[in-house]
Amino acid sequence: MSRILCIDYGKKRTGIAVTDPLQIIATGLTTVDSLELISFLKKYFLQEEVELIVIGDPKNLDDSDTHATPLVKQIIKRLEKEFPKIPIKKVDERFTSKMAKRAMLDMGMKKKDRRNKRTVDEIAATIMLQQYMEEKSF
Repeated sequence: MSRILCIDYGKKRTGIAVTDPLQIIATGLTTVDSLELISFLKKYFLQEEVELIVIGDPKNLDDSDTHATPLVKQIIKRLEKEFPKIPIKKVDERFTSKMAKRAMLDMGMKKKDRRNKRTVDEIAATIMLQQYMEEKSF
């Protein structure tokens, strides 16, 4: 089997999470500078088989677009162009950063470590991917 990869795309940083090959569990992979995302993915896809990209869709509580929505739409177009054989699925990313911060607190991470936005982005991607997998299994 192949992996599912999840992207929490941001203007500066992008958190990335992946499933194991059996698609049982989501794990944080890394956080990359957003300008380096495509080159990172090209290298990663040479090493690992990925069947689906899941990407966070930023929406307000009333389902209207946020300031980040146009950025995500742009990167989706770029991903479709660069990796035409890998389907892309948008998922709701509301509250994932807050959930990530809460998870870091619950894990007992030190305050200094919780301020690391790279870690928050990676955990947010992991939460999105785990939620996607749970919803998919129903």
